[in-house]
Amino acid sequence: MATHRQPFEVIYASQVKQHLRVIERRHYALIRRTVEMQLQFEPDVETRNRKPLKRSVGLAARWELRCGPQNRFRVFYDVDHERHMVYILALGVQQGNRLFIGGEEITL
Repeated sequence: MATHRQPFEVIYASQVKQHLRVIERRHYALIRRTVEMQLQFEPDVETRNRKPLKRSVGLAARWELRCGPQNRFRVFYDVDHERHMVYILALGVQQGNRLFIGGEEITL
């Protein structure tokens, strides 16, 4: 007998719109599709591209999802099991060993 898993609702923080402005528009659909596919079920299960953060990036995020060409996009999020929600808190771009969120470099 198959069990029905309730999907998590994905909520984007308002500042994510500003973070998207520095990313080419052609990547938007890929990022959104990856977020929905990867975080709808078991968003806090570690995978090759989904990891718990070992240190804070100045956000309330506890998780990071990597996606896009060469995994250069970083989606920072937190999970609320009680409400069954995933909160997308920031979207960044990794360039070499540097991370940019909204065009500003973030120190890791």
